[in-house]
Amino acid sequence: MADRPSSSSVPAIPSLGGRRPNYRERVVDVLRAALIAGELRPGEVYSAPGLAPRLGVSATPVREAMLELAKEGMVEIVPNKGFRVTAVSEKQLDEYTHVRSLIEIPTTVGLAATARPEDLEALRPVAQEIVASALKGDLIAYVEADLAFHLGLLALAGNDHLVDVVRDLRRRSRLFGLTALARAGRLTASAEEHLELLDALLARDEQAVREVMTRHLGHVRGLWAAGPPTDD
Repeated sequence: MADRPSSSSVPAIPSLGGRRPNYRERVVDVLRAALIAGELRPGEVYSAPGLAPRLGVSATPVREAMLELAKEGMVEIVPNKGFRVTAVSEKQLDEYTHVRSLIEIPTTVGLAATARPEDLEALRPVAQEIVASALKGDLIAYVEADLAFHLGLLALAGNDHLVDVVRDLRRRSRLFGLTALARAGRLTASAEEHLELLDALLARDEQAVREVMTRHLGHVRGLWAAGPPTDD
């Protein structure tokens, strides 16, 4: 069981405070981000009572959140023990990233011609939150803000189904390399690409948008793709 790791390996899950049942959706979001960033490790088994104190909520919303994540395939139920984090193969990650590139790059490039400046500017605070999270080394907040930014951007294309597909692919991805980048102080450069992308979109520079998005998505299987974090 992985509920009582040493202090050096305790997943960086933020305390949410309070024990009200309506924290369930927030718990789902935080645990999903922890899975994507590798703060909860593949193959490890976690119990709701073991995770609950770290989030500052009761075991009930954690259990409900884990059941929701089991439906998404991110964890699997281990009877009488808890939930095991499912592993994602390199082949699966390559396939997810390939499909994302086919969808996200041309769609985002198209926004250079169609998106309203005010709608793009509305995403700037989210992009700034990504940078702030990188500076703090807060991987959970980084992943959450990154997801919100890119889905918000894609939503400007007006295709809800496209957004749903990308949301699912992003949730299935794993970005274990974020931990090492944050420790080395190198995550900020990747975070600032979101601001660079917004500026290129506002300038209506399709070539620059394509270049930034291609580079940015390349990190998924490059800088961000190291193996699961260790206790070293």
